[in-house]
Amino acid sequence: MQHLHPQVIAAYRYCEAVTGQQARNFAYGIRLLPAAERQAMSALYAFSRRVDDIGDGDLSPEAKQQRLEGTRELLARIRDQGIARDDTDPVAVALSHAARRFPIPLDALDELIDGVLMDVRGASYETWDDLRAYCRCVAGAIGRLSLGVFGTVPGARESARASEYADTLGLALQLTNILRDVREDAEGGRTYLPAEDLEKFGCTTGFTTDTVPPGADFTGLVHFEVRRARALFAEGYRLLPMLDRRSGACVAAMAGIYHRLLDRIAADPAAVLRGRVSLPGHEKAYVAVRGLSGFDARLVSRRTSRWTA
Repeated sequence: MQHLHPQVIAAYRYCEAVTGQQARNFAYGIRLLPAAERQAMSALYAFSRRVDDIGDGDLSPEAKQQRLEGTRELLARIRDQGIARDDTDPVAVALSHAARRFPIPLDALDELIDGVLMDVRGASYETWDDLRAYCRCVAGAIGRLSLGVFGTVPGARESARASEYADTLGLALQLTNILRDVREDAEGGRTYLPAEDLEKFGCTTGFTTDTVPPGADFTGLVHFEVRRARALFAEGYRLLPMLDRRSGACVAAMAGIYHRLLDRIAADPAAVLRGRVSLPGHEKAYVAVRGLSGFDARLVSRRTSRWTA
């Protein structure tokens, strides 16, 4: 860090502050990384947060689209190395520097913008395939961006599939988010769960109260989606043995927190209608220790060996 220009250091510190304030689970995971990787991940988060905040804000749909296209133009400048270190936008300065440090696939941030535009335009999802396309934009893309920072260890088995596994792990996290936020999203006029799933379990009337709609099999719906998310986690976890110890610890911590959230949701599905389900600090610490010890990566490695034997 001492070799960086003071303005670049200041830009990274701004991004780290944004990350710490706005994304507790994400910040918890990336603090396990070395400084350069932690700075790059904070820059990616700060840019992504800006995109999300535009989509979630109070502007008209037309104004949101205009802001998002402006953000896309900024991304093009970053991609073309057109951001000076004395630029007044610290997020652009930090992300531009991070993209020179690491092989970050910045095109994935274009996909994130595409996904948020789907929200702005009020997209709905008839099938899981429809929802998966959205999740790949807003979460799978983050997995692929993160892999650009982490890289893979030399000689890792199946390393050619690392990007696919990172993408799948992003889908698992996003589906967990969708389940956790089902009431909050419904109150905001958004429904992400596939329409065919809602119909199958009699849940088409929505989730705007803290009680299950009459005649709805909400528990059945949640358990169905939990099984889908767990399958995504199992596939995405195959990334872990391909990462170095600290990168693997970061991914295991973030994914582990969401996997435990999923377990809590499965144990009490109606809890997501009563409020936001979260983990206490001591449980997050336990997940981080497991990740840092390499336990999760070794477990996945043993399972993968059995599957391929």
